[in-house]
Amino acid sequence: MSAGLAQARRVVVKIGSSSLTREDGGLDLNRIDVVARTAAQWCRGGREIVIVSSGAVAAGLEPLGLAARPRDLATIQAAAAMGQGLLVARWSSAFQSHHRHVAQVLLTTDDVMRREHYTNARQALERLLGFGVVPIVNENDTVATREVRFGDNDRLASYVAQIIAADALILLTDVDGLYTLPPDRPGARLIPVVEDAEALRPVLVTGAGSRVGSGGMVTKVQAATMAAASGAGVLLTRADALEAALAGEQVGTWFPPTESRPASRTLWIAYAAPSRGELLVDQGAADALTGGKKSLLAAGVRQVISSFESGDVVDIAGPSGLVGRGIVAYDSDSVAAMAGMSARDLLAQGWENPRPVVHRDDLAILA
Repeated sequence: MSAGLAQARRVVVKIGSSSLTREDGGLDLNRIDVVARTAAQWCRGGREIVIVSSGAVAAGLEPLGLAARPRDLATIQAAAAMGQGLLVARWSSAFQSHHRHVAQVLLTTDDVMRREHYTNARQALERLLGFGVVPIVNENDTVATREVRFGDNDRLASYVAQIIAADALILLTDVDGLYTLPPDRPGARLIPVVEDAEALRPVLVTGAGSRVGSGGMVTKVQAATMAAASGAGVLLTRADALEAALAGEQVGTWFPPTESRPASRTLWIAYAAPSRGELLVDQGAADALTGGKKSLLAAGVRQVISSFESGDVVDIAGPSGLVGRGIVAYDSDSVAAMAGMSARDLLAQGWENPRPVVHRDDLAILA
């Protein structure tokens, strides 16, 4: 249950726009004060917290004279630019009342997808936490494009939890948790624990977001399953239940973490790196990768899709679907020429010291 939070030492808390704004669209300063007080109290004794805060666009609406969240990208970026400073100033004031400093950290998809940026982001966040500072993280909406962005802060929060190897991720929203039906429908029941992602298939989950936010329950479930697979337990609950959640009380919906935490590099390959192509493999290769913990050899490759270079990350799919992702040792033309050949065949064809197409150390299994 969410009692797993009672033992957590490092937590990421994501709070969405719907939980940070009033009915008129302005920032709810009382909510920020309550979250800051709760977080500051929890941090006593050496525990660490990162806040992933939405609300920059919402904070910029009133100063720009806008009645509702804009739809066009340029106005969204203008509102974000206006509101981000106001948002962080409010968080800073709230935490300073409890003798805590905050630092603004704005991330883009590049900071997650590029390995060097990913590592730099981790080092910066680790150093801030080492200083006892509370990082306030948000997507850099001012420079993000509609095509290249996280899309919502639930996904961003999941990446942050992976990057810093958090013990838990708390997704705060305006509902109690995940329900079997939309909460306002008769017969809707709260799901206290999601033991297996397959259990979510029969659950009706709506994707509509609030009038000031950009995410919905679907994105929260996706973010939760991704973070849980990386070794962080995830709690989905309402914003006013944060204190109870951090105390380990049974609130919301709990996604238990995997028993073992994958290495940072494996997590980057699995969830963050952009895929440049796809390798279709036979059933024998798929079984060797998932069950035998083997490297992907040329003999198991049946088809190469798209064009990629040596060192790129590609998807690997078997007859039953996606198996994993990995860093290829050869470009697409070379892999296509090697496909289906054994090591003996490759040597006979003039390939000197043929390597695995994807080495086990460069592979992340997703099946």
